[in-house]
Amino acid sequence: MGNQLSSTLPEDWATVDMVAQYAYCPRRFHLMYVEGRWDDNVHTIEGKHAHRRIDRLDHLLPETIAKKASDLMAESEQKEGDEPPEISRSVSLGSENLGLMGKLDLVSSDPKSGEAAPVETKKGRVPNTEERSYETERIQLMAQGLLLREHGYESDHGFVYYAGSRSRVRVEFSDELESTTREVISNIRAGRNQQDMPPPLEDSPKCWGCSLCGICLPDETADLKKRCNDPATDSKAGKDVRRLYPARDRALPFYVQEQGAKVGKSKETLTVSKQGKKIGGARLIEVSQLFLMGNVQVSAQALHLLMEKNIPVVHFSTGGWFHGMSSGIGIENAYNRSAQYGFAADRERCLSFARDLVRAKIVNQRSLLLRNGRKEERGRATDDLASQVRGFDHSPAENLPELLGREGQAAATYFSKFSTMLKTGEMPTFDFSSRNRRPPKDPINAMLSFTYAVLAKECLVALWAEGLDPYWGLYHQPRHGRPALALDLMEPFRPVLADSVVITAINTGMVQPRNFVSNRNGCTMKPEARKALLRAWEQRLDQLYTHPEFDYRCSWRTIIRIQARLLARWFRKDIPSIPWPTVR
Repeated sequence: MGNQLSSTLPEDWATVDMVAQYAYCPRRFHLMYVEGRWDDNVHTIEGKHAHRRIDRLDHLLPETIAKKASDLMAESEQKEGDEPPEISRSVSLGSENLGLMGKLDLVSSDPKSGEAAPVETKKGRVPNTEERSYETERIQLMAQGLLLREHGYESDHGFVYYAGSRSRVRVEFSDELESTTREVISNIRAGRNQQDMPPPLEDSPKCWGCSLCGICLPDETADLKKRCNDPATDSKAGKDVRRLYPARDRALPFYVQEQGAKVGKSKETLTVSKQGKKIGGARLIEVSQLFLMGNVQVSAQALHLLMEKNIPVVHFSTGGWFHGMSSGIGIENAYNRSAQYGFAADRERCLSFARDLVRAKIVNQRSLLLRNGRKEERGRATDDLASQVRGFDHSPAENLPELLGREGQAAATYFSKFSTMLKTGEMPTFDFSSRNRRPPKDPINAMLSFTYAVLAKECLVALWAEGLDPYWGLYHQPRHGRPALALDLMEPFRPVLADSVVITAINTGMVQPRNFVSNRNGCTMKPEARKALLRAWEQRLDQLYTHPEFDYRCSWRTIIRIQARLLARWFRKDIPSIPWPTVR
C-alpha cells in the first residue's frame, strides 16, 4: 500500500504510487494517503501475487546508462554487435526537483544507447482500448520516466506488462502525457494537507473492484446528498445505489471460552491449547477479532501479530462483563475524532441525532412485537408505540432529558409485552415480567444483558475501526468507563439483534432452564447457555437484510460497520444525514 512510506515522506513530496492512485480517483488517494485507510480484496491480493518476483530484491541501475552521450558513442565505436538490455528490478529513485520518489517495478536499459524504459506489471489482461492501456497506467509510467530523466537517463517510452495476457504494451512519453503527469504531482502536493475528502466518482465503473469502495461508500454518499438537495427524489431513494462491497464479511470473530486455554500463533495462524494440547485454531485471514472470555491467556507473540494486522482482542469476564479491548494503533489520523468532538459540543446537533436514534429504536421495538407477539396478548402495546413514533414527527423532544423520558416510556410499553413473543410452554423459569439488571434476576434478563454487552462490543469495534472515540457520545453523555458512542450506535439494533437473538434461543430450545444458576442474589448463565447464545448471535449477524434506504442486501454485521462509517462521514460533513436501519 505504501502508507508507511508516506508517513515519513516530506509533506511537499509525492510517490509514484500516489500518482497512480490520484490519477485513478482523488478520493481513493485521500483515503489511502491522508486518512491512512486500506482494505484488501481479491484484486489487490492477485496484484501482490503478480509482483512477488519483482519485490524480492532491490536492484541498482547499471552505471553505464548514466554516462554522457559522447562517452557512449566512443564506446560503441570500439565494440561490434548489440548487447542485450540489462534488467533491474525494484529500483528506488527520488528527485528533489520533482518532489517525487518511488520504487520502479522493472527497468529495461541499453548500455550502448543510454536509454532506460520503465516496465510496470499489472495482473489483468490487455484492455480493449485504442491505446491498449489505461490512462492511470500511462501516467504512472510517465512519472517513472521523469524520475529516470532526473537521474540522467534517456527515457521516451515505457511498457505495461499484463500478466493475464503475458504481453507488454509500449507507452510513448508524449508532451501531453508529461504535462498531465506533472499536474497530478502538483495536485498531490496540495491534496496531502487537505482534510476535506474529495467528492466520490459518480456512477463510475472504476468503483467496481476497488478495494476501498466499502470504506468510500461512493453511491451511498451521492444518494444521501441528492436527497438532501432535492427531497422530491425520496420516492426513488436508494434504487440506483450499487452495493460495491461484499454482502458478508470474509473474516469473523474468533471466540475462545475454554477456561485455562492459551492462544498462541504459528506463522499466520492462531492456535488454542490447554495443558499443552491443541484444542482449536483459525487462520488469521479469517479472523476479524479475537474474543476472550474469562480465564484465557494470549501470548505476546500472538498479541503483537494481531496488533500488526489491526485485529482487536476483546476481553470479557466469565459472566459476560466487557472489560476492554487490546488493539494496535489503528487509523493514524485524528480528523474523525476532531470532528466528532466538535459535533458533541453542539447541543442542537446532539439532540437532532438522538431524536433520530430513539425514533428508529422505537420503530424496531414495535416491528418486533408485530412479528413475534401473540396478537391476543400484546393488547394495545403496538398502537401505543406507533403513537409515540408519531409524536417524534409532530412534537419532537426539546432536550435530552425529555428524550430519555420518552425512550423510557417506550421501553416500559415494549417490555411489558415482551413475554408475548416467547414460547415458554411449561417452563416457568423463562417467565418475564420486567427488565432488570446489575445483576439480572432471571434467565431472560441475564441473556438480554449478555447480548447487549456483545452488541456494545460489536459497535465499539466498528467505531474504533473508523478512528472514532467510542467513549465520547452524543446521546449518551460521556462518563468514566462508559463507551457512550458505542451505546449510541447500538440503540436501533437492540430490538432487531440482541432481543431477537434471545427470543430465538428460547423459542427454538437452544437454551434450557438447566443452563442457568439462580438464587436470591441474581441469575447467571452456565457455559452451555453462553455458547448457545453466541451461536444464535453469529447466525443472526450473518442473516441478510435489505437496507431500507439503499435497497440492497447485506448481513447485519456489515450493516453495523456501514452505520459506523456513515457516522464518521456525517461528523466530517461528507453526508448531510444518517439513515438508521429499521425493519417492517
